[in-house]
Amino acid sequence: MKHVPALAVLVVLAGCQAKEAEAPPPVRPVLTTKVEIRTAETFGPFAGTVEPRYQTQAGFRVPGRMVARDVYVGDLVPKGARLAALDPTVLQFAVTRARADVTDAEAQLANTSAVETRQRTLFEGGNVTQAALDSAVAGRDTAAARLAQAKAALQKATDELGYATLKADVDGVVTAWNAEIGQVVSAGQAVVTVARPDIREAVVDIPDGLMAGIKAGTAFTVTLQAAPGITATGKVREIGPLADPATRTRRVRMTLVDPPEAFRLGTTITVALERTTPPRITLPVTALLEDGTRTSVWVVSTDGKTVSRREVAVVARDDDAVTLTDGLKAGETVVTAGVHSLKDGQAVRLAASGL
Repeated sequence: MKHVPALAVLVVLAGCQAKEAEAPPPVRPVLTTKVEIRTAETFGPFAGTVEPRYQTQAGFRVPGRMVARDVYVGDLVPKGARLAALDPTVLQFAVTRARADVTDAEAQLANTSAVETRQRTLFEGGNVTQAALDSAVAGRDTAAARLAQAKAALQKATDELGYATLKADVDGVVTAWNAEIGQVVSAGQAVVTVARPDIREAVVDIPDGLMAGIKAGTAFTVTLQAAPGITATGKVREIGPLADPATRTRRVRMTLVDPPEAFRLGTTITVALERTTPPRITLPVTALLEDGTRTSVWVVSTDGKTVSRREVAVVARDDDAVTLTDGLKAGETVVTAGVHSLKDGQAVRLAASGL
């Protein structure tokens, strides 16, 4: 067997190494995402309920035992409708007594008026003294005062008898009962709550730290949780001055502008607000390539075959994403995985393309 000269072997090895050096870099598969520039952000959503702006906790103006309850929670009641009633027996006795006092006072006034007339006639004839006439006049005036007092007492007793019936002050809907038939209630005690359904509000609790920029008149989009396709506009009417010590939220009331009938009292809703922001781009944190003072991303060429490195400006980041304000254009493709194994101009295969 003939031996190959050592010089020839070295020449062959050098040629192989040259061919390997000239070989193109491998095509690397990468994951990518399209750049979207956002100019608005959604504030929310926050959950809440539909509540009435005006509601009244009605009660009897006199004490007594409740003997009737004519409506139930959820019932619509017109103005003047009877809601509940007290046992009127004692109040009726008071009216009867007051009427008797008026009759007695009227008789006393008639008698003293007749005496005053006779005494005046006798005085004019010189048959009685001035003192006798003055006494008769005083008796008549006292009887008149007693009659006025008796009539006032009768009016009071009659009014109190009327107060034994609790009526609705406005057209509304019954939202709560706080007393039952047979219960003895005191004057002014809350018995039933009636709400006006014509003016409705969205009531939500918003974290105190997010309240900056929210003021009276700010318009939110209000959506029914049960039917997301039904929406209305809610304008902030009132902001709670203090945060709840337990939840650190502040209660916000929003007046609903011409809400659909589906926004019934007690309905669960969500509120959100679209706010304009400076243009910004959000990418996965895995798309970022950092070395020293340079922060950049890999941008895929328009033909989808190679990548190039481009510096970007990062304004915010968290565990999952970064926010950029400069360096990219809408619609460009950015590599989101394998950024540390790429070089400028390297050929890539987009996982989504299936190539």
